[in-house]
Amino acid sequence: MSSLVLDLILCGLAYVILIYFVATMTNNSIRKGNDRNDDGDGGVDNIGPPKIDLPPGVIWPTDSPVRQKSPEPVDY
Repeated sequence: MSSLVLDLILCGLAYVILIYFVATMTNNSIRKGNDRNDDGDGGVDNIGPPKIDLPPGVIWPTDSPVRQKSPEPVDY
């Protein structure tokens, strides 16, 4: 056997062993029942909209003044 074939076999065996260990470690954490509905990014959940300091004269579209529609004239 040439050394290239021996190296490929050893690398393949090491790859299989590493994948086995990674699979068993992640499987244990899934089995523990960590059902916290957590996306795993950490930090504090901020559900509200962001507070952005806008320049003077600029408003958000949701804060715009409400126009009341004038009734259409009726022809008799």
